[in-house]
Parts: sequence; C-alpha cells; structure tokens
Amino acid sequence: MDLFEYQARDLFESHQIPVLPGAVATSATEAKSAAEKIGGKVVVKAQVKVGGRGKAGGVKVANDAQDAFEKSAAILGMDIKGHKVNKVMIAQAAPIASEFYLSILLDRANRNFLVMASVAGGMDIEEVAHKTPEKLAKVSIDPNVGITPEISAQVVKAGGFPDDVSDQVAKVLRQLWQAFVAEDATLMEINPLVKTSDGRVIALDGKVTLDDNASFRHPNHAQLIDNDATDPLEKLAKEKDLNYVKLQGEVGIIGNGAGLVMSTLDVVAYAGEKFSVKPANFLDIGGGASAEVMANGLSIILSDPSVRSVFVNVFGGITACDAVANGIVQALNILADKATKPIVVRLDGNNVLEGRKILQTANHPLIKQVETMDEAAAKAAELAAQR
Repeated sequence: MDLFEYQARDLFESHQIPVLPGAVATSATEAKSAAEKIGGKVVVKAQVKVGGRGKAGGVKVANDAQDAFEKSAAILGMDIKGHKVNKVMIAQAAPIASEFYLSILLDRANRNFLVMASVAGGMDIEEVAHKTPEKLAKVSIDPNVGITPEISAQVVKAGGFPDDVSDQVAKVLRQLWQAFVAEDATLMEINPLVKTSDGRVIALDGKVTLDDNASFRHPNHAQLIDNDATDPLEKLAKEKDLNYVKLQGEVGIIGNGAGLVMSTLDVVAYAGEKFSVKPANFLDIGGGASAEVMANGLSIILSDPSVRSVFVNVFGGITACDAVANGIVQALNILADKATKPIVVRLDGNNVLEGRKILQTANHPLIKQVETMDEAAAKAAELAAQR
C-alpha cells in the first residue's frame, strides 16, 4: 500500500524522524485554517500518488493564510496524470540550504534490504543514478543486523555527506530503519532530506510503501487505505479473500496460482493483438476452487461492464480438475441469470479427463472447452471481439 505524502509525514513524526509542521485539507477553507495555525509561509502540495506534481502546478508556496486559501482552491480538483486532487497538504515552508536523498527498500533480487543515499536530493533518483552515479551510494543491509551506528556512518561516508550534517543524517537513517521495520515497509524514501539555514536536518517529503501481507500485524494501517481511489471490484474481491487486480481490458481471467495467472495474462495479451482486446483483470482463486470460490470469482468478473468474455485457466493439483469442473458448474447454477458472457475453460493436470467429462455432461451454453492454453486464449479473445 502506497501512502500519501501527509500520511508518510505523520508516520515519520511518530517514529521521531524530524519533520516540519503540516496538516491535510480537503477544502480551501480547511487549508486556510491550517495555514493560520502553522503561521508564516506555507507550501500547498497536491496529495496524489504520482510523481511530477510540481511540474503540473500541484505544489505552490503561499505567503499567508489567504494566499493558501487561493492556492488550495486552484489545486483542489486538478487532474495530475489521471489522478484527481481531493486533498492538499499544508506544510511549513523551510529555509533550505541543501537537499539530500535517503531511502531504504526491499531488495528482492538479493533477498535483503538496500539503502540508497545521495547529496543530490530533490530530483528523480533515476536521473542521479544515470547522470552522476558517483553521487549515489548503495549499501546492502543484512536484515539480521540492521542499521547500526557503524553502518549508518558507513552510508553517510559513502554518500559524501558534509561533515556538518553527517551525524544528523546518520541518526535519521537509523530512525528510518526503525520505522521501516516497525511498520513492515517495503520502501521508505525521504526526498528531499534538507539542511535548513539554521543547520537542522529535516525530512521535507516522504514516500512510503507498506507490505499488505503484514497488515494482520497492523490493524491501524486500515485507516491509511484510500477508499475513494480503491476500485469497487477490488474492494469486493478483498472482502471475499480473492487476489484480484482490475486491468483495462475485455477478457476476464481466472486461474489458480499467481504464476499461472501471470502466464495467462501474457498469452491473452498476445492473442488479443489480433482482435484489439486485452486482459481485463488478474484473479487468482488459489488452490481451492470450490463452487463458492468460483462463484465469487465469476460474479466479480462478470460485474465488470468492460468484460466481454471470460477465460478460466486451471491446472489441477491438490485440487483436482473434476473438483474444479464441479465448482464451475455449481457456480453457474448459483449465478443463474447473472452469468451472460461466454466462458472459455481450459483444464489440465490431475483428473483432467474426469473434469472435462463433467463439463461436457453439464452442456452449459456459456461454457466452451479448449484443450491448450494458447488455443483457449485465442478463443476468449475472439469471443470478446465479437460482442
């Protein structure tokens, strides 16, 4: 789960990472009130989960509360790269002397964590890595060791931070690690981490991604969810414990196992090029394809008005193909008139012949069996193009 900037700021503050006063507002009036409480110059920042806010006009300095009212009124409702601005953050303006970069992220390839630090803050880290790689320090972190005072000093030295801020930056890094571990994050980024004119080091902007797989340990994380931006079908799927992601296409996908579903997306995308159709979703029903699970999955996919056909791709393992086939038939009986779109089924694996026979005997008008994955993908794409 990606957090808004104001949520990242609040999380940093709760872990003693130095930040400036700030508040979130959903109207220009609320923004004015927040600016009055903070006092002096403030920065009005659009709260969207996408980069490029400044270039789009979503970040403006306001001289006083009235100016904050006017700037907020202009920013609220903006469209920034397809994201509508419903909230703004009002933050105290900082007298910036220098800008730095600091982050901790999950390094999946090496099965550990990675710290990145640079004295070239305030810009895209990808640009720094490409144009001035010598300014970007990368230090691997053993999760069994963490970031000790010795390691934080090593990072600061590798990043080339000035002596007058090295101790403060090292301390912020250790606090960031403590927050990273405590919140089960996969990314915590401060950009920029600034040195103010009076010598303080402060996190001026933050980006945080939390691991949804650890949400059971953090019931308080539920309040961080952006329900307004959550697709209603994804929300419904989550309530039914289904692993579903909405995509912009016409062929609904159901599979058992994330790897199989990803492969299915690829073959449908390839087959769909001929008919100008694409996969409509990712839906992994897991190992147990019971009638209820299959009905829930089909119900969600068929509720998507953009879906024109459905491709059920199942490899029988622990749950055999005959059980899956029974689940599909029972699911269609449960859905009854709600099921109106053609469903291409490809079964393979354990008890595949029995599974195919069950579907043949059911002789449901919506079901079309195809033996191979490529042929099934092509058939699903063709059917979608015909509707």
